[in-house]
Amino acid sequence: MAKAMWNGAVVAESDATVIVEGNHYFPPEAVNHDLLTETDSTSVCFWKGTANYFSVAVDGEVAKDAAWIYRDASERAKNIQGYYAFWGGVKVEA
Repeated sequence: MAKAMWNGAVVAESDATVIVEGNHYFPPEAVNHDLLTETDSTSVCFWKGTANYFSVAVDGEVAKDAAWIYRDASERAKNIQGYYAFWGGVKVEA
């Protein structure tokens, strides 16, 4: 079971993550969306596509752009389309 934690709260938890390049991608139903706020940040991966970012906030502590998804992943990354991954202080344990 993989778990993403920020400031003592579980942001995501699932036994159905997909690991890509060392990151656990969590299915959308495994994520506590109440803790996420979408930002204007994006990045482009040459083989996955464009990522959209979210800040994670718990008890007034914010991890800016600490979650991302590929809403329209390339054909090679369709298995993670719509799945969430974390960094920027959000601790992922498996």
